Amino acid sequence: MDYQSEYMSKRCTPQQAVQLIRDGDWVDYTQGITFPQLLDEALAERTGELADVKIRCMFCLKRPQILEKDPHSVSFTYHTWHSSQIDRRDVNEGRAYFAPIQYSHLAEYYRRGMAPVDVVMMTVSPMDRHGNFSFACNPSATQGALDAADRIIVEVNPNLPEAYGLGGDFIHISDIDAIVESDVPVLMAPNPPVQEIDKKIAAWLLPYLKDGMTLQIGVGGIPNALGMLIADSDLKDLGMHTEYLSDGCLKLYEAGKITNRRKELLPGKGVYGTCAGSTELYDFVDHNRALLSAPIEYVNHVDQIRQLNQFVSINGCLAVDLYGQVCSESAGLWHISGSGGQVDFISGAFWSPHGQAFLTMPSTYTDRQGIVHSRIQPFFSHGDIVTTVRAIAPCIVTEYGIAELEGRTTWQRAEALIAIAHPDFRESLIRAAEAQHIWRASHKR
Repeated sequence: MDYQSEYMSKRCTPQQAVQLIRDGDWVDYTQGITFPQLLDEALAERTGELADVKIRCMFCLKRPQILEKDPHSVSFTYHTWHSSQIDRRDVNEGRAYFAPIQYSHLAEYYRRGMAPVDVVMMTVSPMDRHGNFSFACNPSATQGALDAADRIIVEVNPNLPEAYGLGGDFIHISDIDAIVESDVPVLMAPNPPVQEIDKKIAAWLLPYLKDGMTLQIGVGGIPNALGMLIADSDLKDLGMHTEYLSDGCLKLYEAGKITNRRKELLPGKGVYGTCAGSTELYDFVDHNRALLSAPIEYVNHVDQIRQLNQFVSINGCLAVDLYGQVCSESAGLWHISGSGGQVDFISGAFWSPHGQAFLTMPSTYTDRQGIVHSRIQPFFSHGDIVTTVRAIAPCIVTEYGIAELEGRTTWQRAEALIAIAHPDFRESLIRAAEAQHIWRASHKR
């Protein structure tokens, strides 16, 4: 089996490779660091030549050239499964479109034809002696897209980290139609700085964390602040089972807090579904046998999470109403991100024998006119997208405390949420709760 000869026969320029794309195709760019930078540039050069080509990506770390070169969608229509900060303005100004998903279902959307895909273009690590190319540290839902695709083009980049995987983490040369070689720098994800309010919110969470627990934490200032607190605490032998491996997790490894020794599922291994961050993070992931990448359909599935005895999920949200509905995707009609795995991990934490889930947010935000608004609202009425329905809403955390919502009545929820609202808004929220008949009549202010 002469894989090197097959490699040479499929090797071509980016311009030659994108000739495989036809009018009307759905083209998938995968996600994060496997975004195909040279292929995207070559495809953008075909603006005006192609018609009705639909592009998909997820958590994009670089603005696609098909948007730069084709701002009026003459040839290409861009879509995202989960908006990054880079995607946000294009979605809100009508140059791109968002596709809502349940993240753990995404691979099946492809396989069942719910999300048609003709071509996958992605970046991979160099071929090994067995003819395999690694997905770096980004299995995500990639295998589902590859299973459904008619044509597969890879951009081989030696700068990508190589990760050990549980499955759905490599492709064989026999399944590839065209190979492009690249040496561009690996895309990095921003690491938000920790603000004072992040530290206050994180401090409420620390007492809930125990030795030997398994963590899933999202990205942003609050997870980073929590990581700093854990690093300085007496906690030990923590585990990691998370959809997104970030620099916040790296800090916990560097502090010796994550060992994965006491995990019930895959002990000794830190499990994740995708990874993006700094060069230090990629160096940590590269050929690290203490880590295990796995498809999102595995990482986020309740059947896996429930096997972890002390599973703690910590994610962010944008707003909550007094009924316990949670918005994590938009500010009114202004689109921000996506649902990600929030619901997956809330459900998984519930079924973990001693599991808990937390959604965190500052109690207020300030708009462009300088007006301060409460993130705890009487009810959603301005287009806010409900990510987590009230029936499964877990603990909500602000800088003023924690509201435990599971199993609570409407008036108990209203009381708990108003107690963690900013003091300037509590009286108006009480009046709203009274008008909505979710404030106990016998309650004394």
